[in-house]
Amino acid sequence: MKYNKVILAAGLGVIAGFLISEYADKDTLVKPEKALKNARELFKKQGPVSGSWIYMKAEKINRHGLEYLVYRGGITKHSTDSQESIEFYLDAKSGTILEVKKTA
Repeated sequence: MKYNKVILAAGLGVIAGFLISEYADKDTLVKPEKALKNARELFKKQGPVSGSWIYMKAEKINRHGLEYLVYRGGITKHSTDSQESIEFYLDAKSGTILEVKKTA
């Protein structure tokens, strides 16, 4: 009877360990809302931001021979007489801004 309990406990331990390791190995992505908030705060240091957007679905891009999973977003800034649109790519795994470019 004692051996059955030991075997059952060991089996449950192995299954639990496997499930935990499978969950821990998956790459978790930064939530797009959080990534946009961080980017917006960074751009606010350079002046007022009047609008922002981000695509909620991550996409793959290739930069310098490396493939990244990224969120694409943008910021709109207004100065006294003009409007500036900036588009950026954020690494979906770390939230780091990989590329910034001015548009229209």
